[in-house]
Amino acid sequence: MTIATRKDDAAETTENAALGTDTNDEGVMTAEDLAALCESRGETYSFLARLFREEVDEALLAQLNDTDYPVSSGNGLMDEGYYQIAKYLSNAWVDPLMKLSVDYTRAFLGSGIDTYSAAYPFESVYTSEKRLLMSDARDEVLAIYRSCGLEKSESWTVGEDHVAVELEFMGVLAHRAAKALRAGDEERAFSLINTQRNFMDDHLASWVPVFLSDTRRFADTTFYQGVANVTEGFLEEDAALLADLVAA
Repeated sequence: MTIATRKDDAAETTENAALGTDTNDEGVMTAEDLAALCESRGETYSFLARLFREEVDEALLAQLNDTDYPVSSGNGLMDEGYYQIAKYLSNAWVDPLMKLSVDYTRAFLGSGIDTYSAAYPFESVYTSEKRLLMSDARDEVLAIYRSCGLEKSESWTVGEDHVAVELEFMGVLAHRAAKALRAGDEERAFSLINTQRNFMDDHLASWVPVFLSDTRRFADTTFYQGVANVTEGFLEEDAALLADLVAA
């Protein structure tokens, strides 16, 4: 993981999960329904974080090949993205890991000459006037992580405003909300959901859509173009969900 907990244990998973839950006979979402929904969201965030954190390795490739991708998720971008990923993997017979590694480097690391040669996965690049790393956005998200009892893992050597860290942070809070709901602590669950909503509005929504647009532009493979579409579609759905939960 890119971030380590100090207070709560965060569930680790790389399985993809679609949004969705059931209601009771009166059509009202129960605490267990909401807990399951939060858990599902947390798994999806963790899965997306892994895709952006580093290149695809053999274990992840095997998992991706074994995944049944949804045909109709209810979001057009997600559906297109799942189709692109599945189609790419079904045709990737020769050196898929090498080709994906090359495309990861092209899309997210670039030539290193300037900050316009790739989709650099840092909030600072997209929110600072001069596209500088380690600027105000990094300090802001680091303060938020610490306020939630989280620290960067020692193995993570780049900025805390990397898209993988921000996505993983959302996943950690979603799992904590599920745990709180199952413990009957609805006040803590609401606080965690509200923190997610604020982080979505103040951080993810402010730069990730533009970053994903750049990802589609710089990536050569339909795999990473599909990853961009799935991520953008999921964030659209989750932003609406969080707003509804907080309002309700």
